[in-house]
Amino acid sequence: MKLIAEKIEKKYPRKKKGEWIEILKQTQFVLESGKITAVTGRSGSGKSTLLYILSGLLKPSSGRVIWKDRDLYRQTDRDRAGILNGEFGIIPQGYTCLDSLTVEENILLPLRLKEKNVARTEFEKRAGELMETLEISHLRGVYPGELSGGEKRRLAIARALAGKPQVIFADEPTGDLDEESTKKVWKLLKDEAGRGCAVLLVTHERVEGDFFDIHYHMDAGQLRPAEN
Repeated sequence: MKLIAEKIEKKYPRKKKGEWIEILKQTQFVLESGKITAVTGRSGSGKSTLLYILSGLLKPSSGRVIWKDRDLYRQTDRDRAGILNGEFGIIPQGYTCLDSLTVEENILLPLRLKEKNVARTEFEKRAGELMETLEISHLRGVYPGELSGGEKRRLAIARALAGKPQVIFADEPTGDLDEESTKKVWKLLKDEAGRGCAVLLVTHERVEGDFFDIHYHMDAGQLRPAEN
């Protein structure tokens, strides 16, 4: 199964009439199941814009994003939201947890929205496994306001992976983590790809060559195969 971008672009009008800022230049892209695709490049090069367009969160100025023979941006808002919650897992740069819910409740929330008929114990088992792997089990009853930046990052990762998505979009997923936690996240993403999930990682950091299957470099909105 593939996620396909066909000639996608993103641009914004400048204050001066008739001029545009090109964030993402015409891009062809294929994200394949069972593989980790890394997109590296400097901050501001367009990596995150690419990720958010592919994940259904940011409409392109032109072009199409095709998932399961459907153009994401020709779906209704409700149908696209169903795809995002049921089939995609997104690890954003920022923190998307709800401050009114505990760590465990934050992880369980998308699971309950996705599968209303599944027993609570199945949800709790999956959440518990992720919390243990990411070493936040002891924080299950804690609210996000009491967490450190690294703990919030691990919570966001657990929440994104909880529903066993078919595609994972990871935007600088280890930016707040120490070396040991980073290695755990890399292993988790490798395991997800191993079960057939497509993984898109965007980062300005150096990524070891044995981690990814496909490597692109983004520079000034242009995507090219990287020279490894």
